[in-house]
Amino acid sequence: MNYKQKLIAAIGAAAAAAVVPFVATYEGTVHRTYRDPIGIVTACTGHTGPDLRMGQTFTREQCEAMLYQDLAQHADALGCIRQPLTDGQRAAFLSFAFNVGEGAFCGSTLVRKANAGDMDGACAELSRWTYAGGKQLPGLVRRRAAERQLCEGGLA
Repeated sequence: MNYKQKLIAAIGAAAAAAVVPFVATYEGTVHRTYRDPIGIVTACTGHTGPDLRMGQTFTREQCEAMLYQDLAQHADALGCIRQPLTDGQRAAFLSFAFNVGEGAFCGSTLVRKANAGDMDGACAELSRWTYAGGKQLPGLVRRRAAERQLCEGGLA
């Protein structure tokens, strides 16, 4: 099973169809390594990890494969929520978990509220996560607003 199939198996076809272009829009795609706003070596569509070093370049196909792999791996974080989720909530929470990491996601007030059955409160928590490196980033403000809209309103 490839990573695209793993992602669909983990979160469903509708949520997968929403989250891939969503994350691509808010992460952007750069076919080389670069430092993100807080200095983390990053490549392609928000890919980070020990496999990266400055000076690497990647094809469109390599970047697409990394995105599906990263999203499929981060989909495991949704297991921290023990309540049923809509497709929009799955897509929004996966985008968020991909951005902040599984540990921050699973330990968040968002997950606590979701597990208590307060989905409105869980979706509202997304708006609080707009800082990186101690600074509020305009890109994170826009992304969290879009994630919250996806979480509260579902897939159009």
